[in-house]
Amino acid sequence: MSRDQIAGEFSHLDEEGQVRMVDVTDKPSTRRTARARGRIRMSPATVQAILSRELPKGNVLTTAKLAGISAAKKTAELIPLCHPLNLTWVDIDFQPGDGNVAIEAVVKATETTGLEMEALSAVTVAALTIYDMCKAVDTDMVIEDIHLVEKTGGKSSDRVGYRPRTAVVVVSDSTAAGQREDVSGKVLIEGFGQAGCRVEPLVVVPDEADQIGRAVSALIEGGVELLVTTGGTGLGPRDVTISTIEQLFDERLPGVEQALHAYGRTQLKTAMLSRLAVGMIGASLVVCLPGSRGAAKDALRVLVPGIFHAFEILQGAGHQG
Repeated sequence: MSRDQIAGEFSHLDEEGQVRMVDVTDKPSTRRTARARGRIRMSPATVQAILSRELPKGNVLTTAKLAGISAAKKTAELIPLCHPLNLTWVDIDFQPGDGNVAIEAVVKATETTGLEMEALSAVTVAALTIYDMCKAVDTDMVIEDIHLVEKTGGKSSDRVGYRPRTAVVVVSDSTAAGQREDVSGKVLIEGFGQAGCRVEPLVVVPDEADQIGRAVSALIEGGVELLVTTGGTGLGPRDVTISTIEQLFDERLPGVEQALHAYGRTQLKTAMLSRLAVGMIGASLVVCLPGSRGAAKDALRVLVPGIFHAFEILQGAGHQG
């Protein structure tokens, strides 16, 4: 495999082929869990000695549990490219059987990246601790079948399957006049396209209320389900996007607006000066964003894929748990 192929396969390799951490700086935190399991095989007599607490080093399972919890908390110190995470809960359960002890670890946190390595580390170190405490009486123990059972949180666990027909409208006098190249619209089209949406060709209009209104109405009448505008949300006299589209809303979606505002402020303090709006026009969901590359990227991080669940609700599906 060539260096370019390796770099494409593994995100921790940069263009020079050197290892690096995955950058999760801009990812929003979500509630995450991970569950891992493993097993240590041993003689039935060793299992009985563990249960009867007859081993010279003391209480094996209690010590192994503490060691596993500590390992989960210190995973970033053990594995170089793992991120230090603020774990909020770790638990380890042992199930002694006929010639083995099964181990299961569950890890929880509200974080920007997954917890699978923490769960796997907990199981591994718990098993190693059992091995260490029992090796004086059993030299044939085998640690095996350590694996991830499940992980939740983040995009990988999102079960939203529906992808709406999507359109992006750039509102900008200079872009409409050909004086400035669009940036934010392209970011949005690429982002929603990568998320699996069928995206209409980009529409560009000047900061004129009548042209904004006609473009939005035409796209919705043409069957667009998710419409995103970018630009015209500032405080200047020509920034009329919000006031224009607000008049077309049948209802607002304040929760989505609050999520976009809250995340934007974590990235840039002046985001508090930008206006945005989210609402429904008929069965179409409309999002009005500031006209910058950063605002477009931030919005994609917040909206995708959670916003797609709105369309499943509109089609009669229940709310996700």
